[in-house]
Amino acid sequence: MRSGLPLILAAALGLVVPAGAAPAEVVGVGSKSFTESYLLAEIAAQVLETAGEARVERRLGLGGTGITFRAVAHGSIDLYPEYTGTLARAILKDAAATSVPAIRARLQPLGLTVSDPLGFDNTYALGVREDLARRLGLRRISDLRDHPGLTAAFSSGFLEREDGWPGLRRHYGLALGDVRAIEHALAYQALASGRVDVIDIFSTDGRLTRPGIVVLEDDRDFFPAYAAVLLVRLEFTERFPRSWAALRAAMVGRIDQGTMARLNAAADLDGRSVREVAADFLGAPAAGDDGTLLARELARLTVEHLILVAVAVATATLVGIPLGILAARSTSLGQLELMAVGALQTVPALALLCFMIPLLGIGTVPSLVALFLYALLPIVRATYTGLATLDGRLLEIAGVLGLDGWRRLLRIELPLASISILAGVKTSAILTVGTATLAAFIGGGGYGTLIVRGLALDDVGTILAGAVPAAVMALLFHGLFELVDRLLVPRGLRLTLARPA
Repeated sequence: MRSGLPLILAAALGLVVPAGAAPAEVVGVGSKSFTESYLLAEIAAQVLETAGEARVERRLGLGGTGITFRAVAHGSIDLYPEYTGTLARAILKDAAATSVPAIRARLQPLGLTVSDPLGFDNTYALGVREDLARRLGLRRISDLRDHPGLTAAFSSGFLEREDGWPGLRRHYGLALGDVRAIEHALAYQALASGRVDVIDIFSTDGRLTRPGIVVLEDDRDFFPAYAAVLLVRLEFTERFPRSWAALRAAMVGRIDQGTMARLNAAADLDGRSVREVAADFLGAPAAGDDGTLLARELARLTVEHLILVAVAVATATLVGIPLGILAARSTSLGQLELMAVGALQTVPALALLCFMIPLLGIGTVPSLVALFLYALLPIVRATYTGLATLDGRLLEIAGVLGLDGWRRLLRIELPLASISILAGVKTSAILTVGTATLAAFIGGGGYGTLIVRGLALDDVGTILAGAVPAAVMALLFHGLFELVDRLLVPRGLRLTLARPA
């Protein structure tokens, strides 16, 4: 697993700059949310850092092919690891574009290109338990046709892609009894426990180095070649020629099938960090103690998560309260407005985040826009409800006292509705703390970064490192708004509500 030659070669070619240099420009390195993609992206990031031509910004664990490809196509990242079969079938929609030159020709009009193959092929495959394969005589994918009662759990990408389950089912004439979606890293646990019988696997999965799983032969040659490559923006190759040369020297043709499987196993099964495994492959010293690095990362992610929640909720409050007031003032307009804001809640949060990519790219800004839209409904509805349910006699008294229009709203109505309004803001803040973890799928940062990584690596500790602080932050926001209630809600109103009936 150690190979210092790439970095030695890079130094010999004059690709390494002095350590004290402070590059002004940034290169964005992305990855999908599975172990191998994390590892290849981290190897690329460390090579780029050694080359020293630009500062490296990691956007790892962006999700599936669609999100990651849109990120590089729109310039939110500069490169990420991809596979020729995925490029041909899922991205270019051209099964004939099987060779690297053909793929390059199709990508060039998009401002993209690919490296030569890294040295291994990571094709899709189907796996079953060893005991089940023996009992039913399963050796080939076509054998599954004789056992339609078997259950399967496939990753969401495999379920949706034409080079996945839809095409495979038609090609082989398969009809399994129960097919469900599952996170790839969790599929092995489901298979081992007997909850499912068939899963999709990658041929370089580290778990295949251990006994217990039989890989079914693709006896009708459905799956195309999936040679690993780096998908890169042409602009990057022109702006950073030394970095591009360093990447090719360190990675192209340097990672064979067995090496990639061992790297995956080191991260998935041996509990080693992605950063450590990548450094070991490059023959470089480890970046530092994992505990210290995690503590620093957690501190950074806490700030990121807090910014996401605070900005989204503050903006939603500034917009939502006036919208709630408007809804309470006009019955017909109010219902239309509430329906429109409510419709936003029917869009799955991750889908809403993905919709932001073509408009705003990836990162903090699209995450904030999506979170703002999601935070609106509780505030708008609470403001509307608080104002619409006020006792009419109190409003009549306000009229007698000569308070009307804005004066009545500011002095009477909003104070009386303040408990309801603050409850809506509190609900919005607590919900946004949880929803903000999904921002990691489009490079928005926050605690979701650790949760996504933990799911990809099947690492409960990393998942908890992101989930527990998010829960604590939600509790802190709850306590903060209890204090705000005391400061903003009129004392007499609090005492009236607290008095037993």
